[in-house]
Amino acid sequence: MAGMFELFVDEESAFRFRLTAPDGTIMAVSRPFNTKTDAVAGIAAVREYAGMGLISDHCTPSANATAPRTCDDAGGQPADSTRVPKIDFHARARAVRRAVSGPRWAGAIHNLS
Repeated sequence: MAGMFELFVDEESAFRFRLTAPDGTIMAVSRPFNTKTDAVAGIAAVREYAGMGLISDHCTPSANATAPRTCDDAGGQPADSTRVPKIDFHARARAVRRAVSGPRWAGAIHNLS
């Protein structure tokens, strides 16, 4: 089940929307919009841009963070390595989009037998 966008009016009488997870957890809240039409356009923009958006890490490293482990030999990794295997993320994202979008044409089904 997918998340849900909820339109609402905040304390300052501005239109906003929030994205909620299937379990009701609020995942994101929008900026204020002057009109309901602008808020709906904001939902459309979020759907378009964030579907398979890239992640940009702007976090500063903390003093408690440990450096990632490296392998000395070229052939192996330590048994407890947390390294992610190499995956073609763009090809996987295209496959997910194709699987979710379904067929492009959904016409009448004919029984040809």
